Amino acid sequence: MGISRDSRHKRRSTGGKKANLKKKRLYESGRPAAMTKIGATRVHTVRTRGGNTKFRAMRLDTGNFSWGSEVTTRKTRILDVVYNASNNELVRTKALVKNAIVQVDPTPFKAWYEQHYGIKVGVKKAQKKAAEAEMAEKKQSNHVQRKQAERQSTRTLDPTLDEAFASGRLLCAVSSRPGQSGRCDGYVLEGKELEFYTRQLKKKHNK
Repeated sequence: MGISRDSRHKRRSTGGKKANLKKKRLYESGRPAAMTKIGATRVHTVRTRGGNTKFRAMRLDTGNFSWGSEVTTRKTRILDVVYNASNNELVRTKALVKNAIVQVDPTPFKAWYEQHYGIKVGVKKAQKKAAEAEMAEKKQSNHVQRKQAERQSTRTLDPTLDEAFASGRLLCAVSSRPGQSGRCDGYVLEGKELEFYTRQLKKKHNK
């Protein structure tokens, strides 16, 4: 039978049956979902209509994630799928799909932040003074020190993000389509969006 994307076989909104007046067409056909999982990269190529190509990711464990407020992007490891608005089954099976909420390794972002601002992020309160002393001891040219001081004058970091850096798990949303493009790219959750998904996750754990 195959997967068909037509609506002739469906009932009317009123519940009545429709007469199916033509057979299935090739251009209405579909393919099974990729259901991309977390694992060592495995991508299949699929020949599509017009001789074009799709990249069907079967397994992925890294992706490029963008930190919007800091205008920087880093390639990082995907650790876990924690939330999906459309279906809890996709969380249970850890499927990487568009708009899945994933936890990623924050190390590349922490390294960039330290180098850019000369400040360590994700440091526990007890270790804060030690971290500041360590950064002060670092040898840097006057030019770099001036540049970092200038950047620090406009620096703001969301406390929720700082906590995420400390925990070693950063919440991100997937914005690419792994089953179509063979990539799992996305963006770091911040502000209202981060608050919303944190609330949803707490709600889920309290059930």
